[in-house]
Amino acid sequence: MPASATKSLRVAVLADSDTRWKWGALTAQRLTPAAAEVRLDGYLLRGRATPTARQLKEVGVQADSLREVTGVEFLRAMSEVPGDRYDVLVLALVGGGVQAMLHGLRAAWGSGKRPVVVTGYVGVVYEKLTDGLLLRHGADLVLANSRHDADRFRAVYEGVGADASSVTEVALPFLGGEPYTGEHDPYTVVFAAQPSVPDNRRDRTYLLNRLIEHARKHPGREVLLKLRSKPGEHTTHIEELPYQKLVQDQDPPANFRLVYGHMGEVLDRTDLLVTVSSTAALEALHRRVPTAVLTDLGVREVLGNHHFTGSGCLASWDQLDAGHRPVPDEAWVARQGVAADGSYATAFDGARERIAQLLDRPGGLPPLTPYYTSETAPGYLPGILARHHLGPDGVPLPGAPAADKAPGAVRQIVRRAARGAYRHGVQRVAPVIRRMGEL
Repeated sequence: MPASATKSLRVAVLADSDTRWKWGALTAQRLTPAAAEVRLDGYLLRGRATPTARQLKEVGVQADSLREVTGVEFLRAMSEVPGDRYDVLVLALVGGGVQAMLHGLRAAWGSGKRPVVVTGYVGVVYEKLTDGLLLRHGADLVLANSRHDADRFRAVYEGVGADASSVTEVALPFLGGEPYTGEHDPYTVVFAAQPSVPDNRRDRTYLLNRLIEHARKHPGREVLLKLRSKPGEHTTHIEELPYQKLVQDQDPPANFRLVYGHMGEVLDRTDLLVTVSSTAALEALHRRVPTAVLTDLGVREVLGNHHFTGSGCLASWDQLDAGHRPVPDEAWVARQGVAADGSYATAFDGARERIAQLLDRPGGLPPLTPYYTSETAPGYLPGILARHHLGPDGVPLPGAPAADKAPGAVRQIVRRAARGAYRHGVQRVAPVIRRMGEL
């Protein structure tokens, strides 16, 4: 057994939203051997979607340290400490953020010692496949949440002449819980809401009305609307029309409720999970909870429910009102990383073995080598790097925020106030202006 499989491991996670912190922190746990003593340091990329304390607590992962940083501050932290401070670094960021950090880290570390760099996707990959993958290229491991994704990822990399050896098949890191054993009392229907799907008032109101109507038609059932965030909080996607506001115009029956909290705990009492395309569907399928992916608004790429074509889970509210319970296609489920057959316990073995091999590599790891460079993408890469205050060489630009020193107390207070004002503008003011423009 490689020494790295049993020694203490030091892992860092850089995340830019609540969902990606959840993915990154849980992935870090899954990637470390059970026999190893692990120290986890969390870095939260400052921005509109920086998680709140409540959102962090909901994930249920306790980091040994946790702090908020800008991209430049993170790179400075990585360059000021020995390159072997961390064994593994998980980049839980949007594609452009991953690419910027890869170039920034390459500049910071050069050819010296460095950790194994891991990245991937939070859930279902149903849009911007090629763009997102090439922005993530250069990490030592690009995690694919299923066999289906692993095949697609390799095809993209090989198709552009990029090294595909980094693609590593795993599963979604937040699966778990006890298998569904039968109906609860009361029978419970849960609608898993999404911040940006659908993205307009008409469709969101329609879904809310149908959920409330389902509660009226089935007074013996408990009907729950599972929400991702509370008003004022941001998630990976902006939620301009939160269901909490829409429901204020309704008069729902007593058996209809809004709920927050950990999805796994909600699934503990769920008899039917309903969604448009939330990753919660995969969590439910893993536990063999009956799952319905709605077709009421069409089966369309913009909704993401096209990913579930062939799953056996597509259904409409009319069908569900009449008592239909979808039966998943076992072959489809097996290819989607759901691991409902009991194989989840070994789903991360390959990734752990790969990391152990890299940590034990004689002479250490070579410099990071992203596919995008000033030669391969001279009209695209500089803009991505500039958005994170980095020059074409990955070095912080002159005048970049906090490029030269750690922020003082006054600067931190000003930043918090500015961030609060920005979030208020994005979630409260901007939607009003857009709606006025449509009048």
